[in-house]
Amino acid sequence: MTSFFGLFLGVWVVAIFVWIFVSRAFRRADLDRLKDRVAGGPKPETKKKKKTRGELSLLETEDVNTGKLVRRILDRFKVHARFQQTLEQAGLKWGVARLVHASIGCFIGGYLLAKVALPDEFLWLAMTVGCVFSALPLFVVARKKAARLKKFEEIFPDCLEFLARSMRAGHAFAVALEMIHTEFGEPLAGEFRRTFEEHNLGLPLDVALESLCKRVPLLDVQFFVSAVTLQKKTGGNLAEILDKLAFIIRERFKMRGKIKAISAHGKMTGTALSLIPCGVGALMFIVNPSYVEFFFKDETGQIMLGVSIALQITGYGIMMKIVDIEV
Repeated sequence: MTSFFGLFLGVWVVAIFVWIFVSRAFRRADLDRLKDRVAGGPKPETKKKKKTRGELSLLETEDVNTGKLVRRILDRFKVHARFQQTLEQAGLKWGVARLVHASIGCFIGGYLLAKVALPDEFLWLAMTVGCVFSALPLFVVARKKAARLKKFEEIFPDCLEFLARSMRAGHAFAVALEMIHTEFGEPLAGEFRRTFEEHNLGLPLDVALESLCKRVPLLDVQFFVSAVTLQKKTGGNLAEILDKLAFIIRERFKMRGKIKAISAHGKMTGTALSLIPCGVGALMFIVNPSYVEFFFKDETGQIMLGVSIALQITGYGIMMKIVDIEV
């Protein structure tokens, strides 16, 4: 049964890669034919010029052929849009199908690695190892998303002060948004550039700012959007409001640093208490292996080991939640 499952996963991965290669080839041929029609017919063959990294193609199409089955499955469970939004917030140019394929590939790799490395009596852990490896792409995306949002949050107060100075100098709010792209780095520059382009192409400013809130789910950005929307409806000095908002954000940063310093002792204590059972188990495995083998070979021992791991993870999560104070 195990060999059949491994063979099925291997055939599935090969089929996915073949489908990706064939679909890209057909899509490339369709784009070439479309370009020939737009240009007025096929041109004589000439030496092809290599496309540089900075050149942009006029025809940008969504990759709907690759991962069509994955798209249908995720749409059925209504999670495709959530995955796509997460990838966008992480600043990655991946598609959702690519993320799912990466998870499947990591699962197969972890499963085969555990099957080869583990002895016969521990082969039942191969599925668990595969599931852990399948979460690696999601972990990478989550880390990149957190790092990108943290970098955005650090630059955001300076951006608000720049907007206030630009408006005091006589620039309109939309023009000040465009100037952010040249004065600041990524990810803040790219997000505000996109907001300006959406507004410049006819989207109302309120809707463009709401899209910014969805792409950057930070409380400070919501305050900024609410302040701009309220000032547009009721009037007032927007430059002064932005200066005060930047001051409040910096004060929140100071308060957050103090809270992290105070709660560091609790986090270290929770981590130490969670690592003590792991250390004791590893030490017992070295000193008295026959005593520990009961938890791996006997069915009752396996249940006890699984329950203890689940309780340990739950306890660690509760301790981290206690010392995690939101500011």
